[in-house]
Amino acid sequence: MRLKAVFIFLLFTQLSLFSQEFKSPSDYLTFVNNDQIIISKSNWKYTQALAHTKNANRQDVTKKQLINAIKTAKSKLELLKDGYKGDVEYRDQIIQYYDVSIKNLSEEYDKIIDMQKVAEQSYDAMEAYLMKRDLINERMNSENEKAHNAFNAFAKKYNITVKEGEESELSKKIKHSNEVFNYHTNLYLIFFKANYTDSNLSNAIKSDDLGAIQQNAKTLLQYAEEGLSKLNTIVPFEGDNSMIVATRNVLEYYKKEALDYVPKLVTFLMFNDKFENAKKSLETKSQADRTQEEVDKYNEMVKQVNKEINTYNKDSDTNFQEKNTAINTWDTAGDRFISSHVPEN
Repeated sequence: MRLKAVFIFLLFTQLSLFSQEFKSPSDYLTFVNNDQIIISKSNWKYTQALAHTKNANRQDVTKKQLINAIKTAKSKLELLKDGYKGDVEYRDQIIQYYDVSIKNLSEEYDKIIDMQKVAEQSYDAMEAYLMKRDLINERMNSENEKAHNAFNAFAKKYNITVKEGEESELSKKIKHSNEVFNYHTNLYLIFFKANYTDSNLSNAIKSDDLGAIQQNAKTLLQYAEEGLSKLNTIVPFEGDNSMIVATRNVLEYYKKEALDYVPKLVTFLMFNDKFENAKKSLETKSQADRTQEEVDKYNEMVKQVNKEINTYNKDSDTNFQEKNTAINTWDTAGDRFISSHVPEN
């Protein structure tokens, strides 16, 4: 399961203004705030697309709609050369906010997508991807705070009475959705650390590299136990423990794989290696040079290796099925968690 490249855009507190007059400071603030609401609605559609569909085309369309909404709002502000009667401080701050938003959604977003494509190739790459994503979100939070402060400063400067009650429902949804994505990310990192090591283990098994198999199994056990320990410190999200349960189950599988399946696999590979050496040794000798004891010993090994192969195949099939079930269950739990906690409306 790929993580969503989520960016944070918060809605300014909706205004309740008094003493509104044509071309008054209140009218000016209302004009700017109306575009903020439009942008936040577009951002909410984008958040919904990330949460409720895997359709890349739909996600891309809603992202472009969000960018266009920001560009339109920016263009409208840029036409107000004098801001409000020559006071352009608030206007310039909002334009800066728009510029950063556009850059994040286009240039920075593309960088994030490129990093996401290779993030699963290593744990370090995944951490780098998440750090970059968080850095962009922190930058957006900072710019949003500056814009909000500029809004308050303008209102105070012109003695505008502003009722700043509870956040709008839309703002609450956006904020809550980001909490959902962040919670999912925290559980995903615990899962990914073990999952990536398991991939390395699988590659070592394919190449019959005993040393790499044993080393990766040891590391897998370590990460599985570390992850299980971390889960004890994580509380359910609004009473929903589905992600904790799914992560615990997949880590328990990885632990079992390292402690149970891998030792059996190593034993088989070592015996098979011993058998191949005995076979080569016997084949180098002519029929006349082979002793009856060597032939009898080899025949016994043939019987044993055939038996071991059957056991190995059964163990491998069982392990494969358990792995698929554990990983698919985690992926499904992750999708359901996000879609159930991010409202569709």
